[in-house]
Amino acid sequence: MSGFFAPYRDYGGEWLPLLLRAMMNTAALSVCAFALALVLGLLLSLCQRSGFTALRHFAALYVTVVRGVPLLAVLFLLYFGLPGIGIVFDAFGAAIAGLALCFAAQIAELFRAGLKAIPAGQGEAALAVGLTPVQSFRLIIFPQVVRVILAPMIVTFVALLKDSSLASLITVNELVLTGRAMATEYFLPLQIYVAVGLCYFAIAWPFSVVSRRLAVPAR
Repeated sequence: MSGFFAPYRDYGGEWLPLLLRAMMNTAALSVCAFALALVLGLLLSLCQRSGFTALRHFAALYVTVVRGVPLLAVLFLLYFGLPGIGIVFDAFGAAIAGLALCFAAQIAELFRAGLKAIPAGQGEAALAVGLTPVQSFRLIIFPQVVRVILAPMIVTFVALLKDSSLASLITVNELVLTGRAMATEYFLPLQIYVAVGLCYFAIAWPFSVVSRRLAVPAR
């Protein structure tokens, strides 16, 4: 057993800066992609409730299609496919766009479920006291939706964080790609990939704890 931990003692000083830099890249990628996915997901959920039939059909079709397409296929399409028609993303931008486009569909479903959980009478009451539809949504409906969906939204962020490892396949210098390069250099894949897994755990675990606590009903 001591032989397993020996490389951490011998090479820890060399590995730590590489892993910390990769953790920062992974965290930045995940946060940027999730922020964009939130915006797109909210817009899709509003389209699903729109009075325009075309918008409703578009949102429903987008959610259905994108949830059935592998994330890796979307990443390859953005990074390797679009340059063929003159649209070029760098690896980091393609990863953000791919993760956001895919997770926007999931977030749209969360918003849709949250909006359905709010009684319709609350919006009607807000209109009755003189609020505009936009004010009603912003001041009355949306804050309640956020409370309803906050825990599953955090779980979705953790899922996006883990799926960001696929960005290594389009050369984004995140944890998995860094771990692969280190394993090639040091010939210690077991210890290195254990360290990579612990780095993911260190980022994801606090969010998982928060989501579990939020999911516990108040007494």
